[in-house]
Amino acid sequence: MDIADIATREHAEIEHDAHLGAARSAFERENPRAIVVTENDEYAGVITQRALMQSHVEDTTKVEALTSAAPRVERTDDVRDVSRVLVEGGTKIAPVFEAGELWGVVTGDAILEAVHEHLDALAVEQIYTDDVVTVTEDTRVGQAINRLREHGISRLPVLDADGLLSGMVTTRDLVDFVVRNMDQPTVGERSGDSDRMLDLPVYDLMSAPVETASIDEPVGEAVGRMLDRDYDGLAVTPTDDDRTVVGVLTKTDVLRALTYTEEEHMDVQISNIGLLDTLSREGVRESVTRVADKYGEMQVQHAHVRFQKHKEKLRGTPLIRCEVRLRTDRGQIAGSGEGYGAESAFRVALDKLERNVLERKGIRSDERRRGQLLRKLNEL
Repeated sequence: MDIADIATREHAEIEHDAHLGAARSAFERENPRAIVVTENDEYAGVITQRALMQSHVEDTTKVEALTSAAPRVERTDDVRDVSRVLVEGGTKIAPVFEAGELWGVVTGDAILEAVHEHLDALAVEQIYTDDVVTVTEDTRVGQAINRLREHGISRLPVLDADGLLSGMVTTRDLVDFVVRNMDQPTVGERSGDSDRMLDLPVYDLMSAPVETASIDEPVGEAVGRMLDRDYDGLAVTPTDDDRTVVGVLTKTDVLRALTYTEEEHMDVQISNIGLLDTLSREGVRESVTRVADKYGEMQVQHAHVRFQKHKEKLRGTPLIRCEVRLRTDRGQIAGSGEGYGAESAFRVALDKLERNVLERKGIRSDERRRGQLLRKLNEL
């Protein structure tokens, strides 16, 4: 399936020299996934809600200051390839070109709507992210923003004093709250007091009750609720227990699943591929494959390598966080690390992953030996 019938010419657009205040108004008015930025009627990039979380940036700043590149696709590209482009580019929208000219855009939502009826072939437990990052009801707004930035995620399940799910706070919630003009009368007594706003507990902002997905639920049902209610993700809970969080299922997780292949070599997907410096896609794949082979009898179905850039630099080289995650027929396993430059961060994460793989094998070997011993004892 290609995206010729999925892409649309209808999209929000803004000039690169417009003020951020206009972009924020467009997000509030039209609620787009991202806004296409143009310069002299030519495509220049996109601006996202996440970029607008930089609360220190004034409304009078020009849009071009927060414009980021989004990978281009062609109208005849395959849905699987476009899904990979969106995931690896860390974006929810991609400009669509035809004969070298900007034709329109394609969004992750449009792809999911197009393939929705086929998604029940998968269960949530096959594709969800089990490395869930949470906050508590008394976590401060400023701390939540830092947590989202640090992990490169878009939502945080909120837990009550008993560790049970009580709400959800998202990038969109925080954008709506933090970036509003402090001088507007609607802010009331908090006008101009940004520090005080950042010190408020997330309990004041979170959405509740929370929409969840059961771990054994068909993906199609979960995606249907996300599309119907305009959610980008759901908290994942055990069967018959909607208060214990075991992970998160996002639209990105589903798009990633659409890219899985049945090729002979392991499929390795890279998010924020633009951060690669001295690394190549093939080099990353070969390195991850060598570690994955240590699983022995475990079947590695897919690998995901995600890079996240921090503001800190060393002699011009940014601090990078890397996470390498393997999805196998016996669960997920990951390794993460930081370093200056993508290659340094990747090596640290890969080393941690290898140690985790070997530890997992050791645990399984111990379990096997215990089982053998018990069988022998029962024979006595």
